[in-house]
Amino acid sequence: MKARKALIVLLAVSMLLSFGLAGCAKDDTATPTDGAKTEMIKVGVTVYNMSSFITQGKEGMEAFAAANNIELLWNSANNDVATQASQVESLINQGVAAIIIVPVQADSLQPQLEAAEAAGIPVLAVNTTLSNEALITSAVLPDDVAAGAQEMQMMADKLGGKGKIVVLQGPLGSSPELDRTEGIKSVLANYPDIEILAIDTANWAREEAVNKVKNWISSFGDDIDGIVAENDDMGLGAVQALKEAGKSVPVVGIDGIEDGLRAVESGDFIGSSLQHGRVELAAGLAVALKVINGESYEKNYVYTMPPITPENVDQYVKNVVTEKDAFLKTLPELIAKNLASGDIANEK
Repeated sequence: MKARKALIVLLAVSMLLSFGLAGCAKDDTATPTDGAKTEMIKVGVTVYNMSSFITQGKEGMEAFAAANNIELLWNSANNDVATQASQVESLINQGVAAIIIVPVQADSLQPQLEAAEAAGIPVLAVNTTLSNEALITSAVLPDDVAAGAQEMQMMADKLGGKGKIVVLQGPLGSSPELDRTEGIKSVLANYPDIEILAIDTANWAREEAVNKVKNWISSFGDDIDGIVAENDDMGLGAVQALKEAGKSVPVVGIDGIEDGLRAVESGDFIGSSLQHGRVELAAGLAVALKVINGESYEKNYVYTMPPITPENVDQYVKNVVTEKDAFLKTLPELIAKNLASGDIANEK
């Protein structure tokens, strides 16, 4: 009898232990109301490369993702179309909830876009568009025509509506170059007394712009009254070339990278236009979340670059450089407000 009682007690203890362990397992997989973690939403991202702009954008997307239970599967194509195509295929195979693309080339990825559509995976283009808009669920894109017009207007105002300029373009045939050049020429149409002495590409590159402007200084000398650069890096190259030649003329850029902001502060630039990667790419992720959650969204969202002037540059230096960590903490709430208002580029 004693042995039988001992066996019964042992079985009872075992059952209690089993229930206790089961209770612990249940706590590990508790529902959201119990405070446990829910399954994260996987969003795939592939970008053309890790430029300073994209690196900024990654920070913004990560801040928004952390606040919204999103896991980012991040890929850089290193400016190679085939690599980006492979990355999109891999993301499709991983069954992500959405794919965000900052494309290497606009006229690329057709088979991959078709495959994503067949798999029911929404695709969003951010910063740079893809040619087949029918296969793009939504897009968040900068207004590069407006940016080109804005910088040319700054230069026209600085020159008093007359003078001779040179223009540094982005990679010829790229959508930002085409649009920014269109914007520049649209303003020049109103100023017949402003003459373009030379217009050519420096491929967004600072060092290439140094050499290009040195050649223009050799050719035109003191005839150059101003330099219009389609991005800040090329504008900074122009400033360097001018300083090495002992010359000083107005220079204007686009993008508002840290060195560009500092150039506005110092007076090396008369101005620029802010394309804040953290804000623009985070907005793309916010739109992707709307699509995933079945909420209403727009086909196209436009990021209109705010002008950077000596009068307002201090605020943008805070957001982009000196107080960026504090800015990132407020970014998820800011992005939600911006989507509601339609002012994608707002930073207040």
